[in-house]
Amino acid sequence: MAEASDGQLNGTEISVYVAGTLVGYSTNATLNINNGTRSISSKESGGWEENAEAYRSWDVSSDALYAWLTPAGGDITNTTLSDMFTAYIATRTSFEIVFGNTTTAGDGWTKYTGTAWLTSASITAPLEDTATFTVSFQGTSTLTQAVDA
Repeated sequence: MAEASDGQLNGTEISVYVAGTLVGYSTNATLNINNGTRSISSKESGGWEENAEAYRSWDVSSDALYAWLTPAGGDITNTTLSDMFTAYIATRTSFEIVFGNTTTAGDGWTKYTGTAWLTSASITAPLEDTATFTVSFQGTSTLTQAVDA
């Protein structure tokens, strides 16, 4: 595993875990945290838009290599697209998602945890290249940040 250097994190250290299991063969992960606004403009605003706070929201996405078996031909022990389709799209079930590092304990490791829905999945199968997939998750309710002490 890569390690932090001068406080900078190597992106390899940050992963997406769906229902406690790492998304298999992940190559990229993104967490978006949004703080929405609502208009409070009125005739007294002098022609300027005025805003106040509104809903907060969050979502996660992950890109990964598309595979059915390990390179040695065995079962993949991490979460695959097939696993997520069967468990969350077909059944319309929400789950706990973690964005961060859950395998390395130590000062300053941060992870974000919440309940999410699998909202989209796409597979890309280019000619003579590695097949990949992208999954998107929409958070519902609170996103919790925890920092290891």
